[in-house]
Amino acid sequence: MLNVCDIQVMKPLLAEHGFHFSKAKGQNFLIASWVPENIAIESGVDEQTGVLEIGPGIGPLTQQLCLHAGKVCAVELDHRLKPILEKTVGEFDNLEIIWDDVLKQDVAALVKEKFAGLRPAACANLPYYITSPILSALLEAECFDQVTVMVQKEVAVRIAAQPGSADYSAFTIFCQYYAEPELLFDVPAHCFLPQPKVTSAVITLRVRKERPWQIDDQDIFFRTVRASFAMRRKKLSNGLASGFSQLGKVGAAEVIAECGFDENVRGETLGIPEFAKLANAIAARLK
Repeated sequence: MLNVCDIQVMKPLLAEHGFHFSKAKGQNFLIASWVPENIAIESGVDEQTGVLEIGPGIGPLTQQLCLHAGKVCAVELDHRLKPILEKTVGEFDNLEIIWDDVLKQDVAALVKEKFAGLRPAACANLPYYITSPILSALLEAECFDQVTVMVQKEVAVRIAAQPGSADYSAFTIFCQYYAEPELLFDVPAHCFLPQPKVTSAVITLRVRKERPWQIDDQDIFFRTVRASFAMRRKKLSNGLASGFSQLGKVGAAEVIAECGFDENVRGETLGIPEFAKLANAIAARLK
């Protein structure tokens, strides 16, 4: 097995195929073999697991996943990587590569087709510029046991943030609605070629089997969350009045009082149970 994290192996391999890094595709390849090894181990992948990998690049994480998992299905957009991946991961008979944009795939249907009888998981080193859309697609597919990704550290911290903290956001609540996040480890910039300007981090999201909140209307719930963070420095009533014009300021204030919250409360101090309560009260009024 080629050690594709070894720069003395990687550079001649890329040169042989005339490959140049694409800034537009956010390509930064790993040159520290401990990183993909740790991701594969920490993600809990075993021979009973089917893993969907997003963006294998030249295959360092793919190799490790193939060594641990029952089956790996990798989705790669950049066709220039075909001859390289044939050399780096061509030996694995438990690997299938799909040459397409994962955002154009029906993820749930793909997982059902490829991983029958296996525990489905997702694993990826996500390009920074497209982290949120891909992570959203993986969680909304509601077909994985676990999603383990390497992302920009500030995004990982935001996903795992608690109410009232500076990093807490609407995206935090979106992720925590679907899964329970755990920060695993940091990956310094010097572990990549070319070096990004920021530190990365690996985070795992254990998908919730059940959601312990009563939410009457999921769309209203997420709309309530977005409205509450749209005017972060202002009172919650301002955000709700803006996000739900039917309520107006008076209706927004009434909903907040009805839910038992202080009239000056701010959205970023509330957790999912509180947002569920607000959303249910709003949904009842909008009927």
